[in-house]
Amino acid sequence: MANEKTIIDEWAVKDLEDGSSLKVTVMSCSELGNQSLPGIQVWYLGYIVNYEPLIVERWAYQASKAGVDAYLLEDQSWMVHPDQFIKNYLVLGSPLKARVDVKTRSSKVITKEYDLPFEV
Repeated sequence: MANEKTIIDEWAVKDLEDGSSLKVTVMSCSELGNQSLPGIQVWYLGYIVNYEPLIVERWAYQASKAGVDAYLLEDQSWMVHPDQFIKNYLVLGSPLKARVDVKTRSSKVITKEYDLPFEV
């Protein structure tokens, strides 16, 4: 069976300083990761973050070890500037969620959350 990708959400946050925007696309995938199980992908600035069971299980462990409910995926986020960024999180709970925070120089932080199609 081929991997079927479906766009869940597509959004952008405009920066009025220079007219640019930070765009995020969230896709549902029928097969993701080494186990070929359903998951979601977050696409931004040419990067792809895969939320699939094996890596999410590791992130959930790291979150519980750190004592946080929303675990910032530092190596999967774009945080070059303090006043504009795209931060990706794993939010613990039932259901597990992927959270994306986007900020431009002229906007406040825009946050969206997406349920993951699995539990760990």
